[in-house]
Amino acid sequence: MEFHEIRFPASLSFGSVGGPERRTEVVTLANGFEERNTPWAHSRRRYDAGLGLRSLDDIELLIAFFEARMGQMFGFRWKDWSDFKSSAASGTPAFEDQLIAKGDEVQIAFPLIKTYLSGPSSYARPITKPVSGTVRVGLGRDEMKEGIDYEVDLNTGIVTFQHPPDRDVEITAGFEFDVPVRFDTDQIQTSVASFQAGSVPNVPIIEVRV
Repeated sequence: MEFHEIRFPASLSFGSVGGPERRTEVVTLANGFEERNTPWAHSRRRYDAGLGLRSLDDIELLIAFFEARMGQMFGFRWKDWSDFKSSAASGTPAFEDQLIAKGDEVQIAFPLIKTYLSGPSSYARPITKPVSGTVRVGLGRDEMKEGIDYEVDLNTGIVTFQHPPDRDVEITAGFEFDVPVRFDTDQIQTSVASFQAGSVPNVPIIEVRV
């Protein structure tokens, strides 16, 4: 898939609106009960970057970024200011934030995940675009050293250890991350007069699978 490892200007994504969406197929039976199924194992996020624009300089920056991505052609990174780290929103990522796997003395590569908990239910979200310099990894209760004990692929979110972790040892990680997205349009319509009057363009962004 065509993807540029560059982040949409964070100053423009701040103030945008958006979040996760699911696809659920609902069938109402003759007796009034429902059957519900989903073809999606993972949610997909949508955003509107237009609401983050605050000046004519922002519009110029947006157009330059849009042209360099050739509209919908190339994906890019997006900072979701409401959900961009493994810790609580008010916290700082730590190596014990997320349990990503347990060792089996064989496997050395493990994908980063973020788990969302609510009561007895949970959802494990794959994290494929960690942010450089923010990934911290632990084995058991000990923090490992990047470049010595493990390496992290910033393009895939895969953590690779130098040696297989011991059986049943907990592998944990903390990190910041971006969302892989693309423009959901091949056209951006702007008007200086409208923008000065308080009307901003619609700039739809949609998450992509990588």
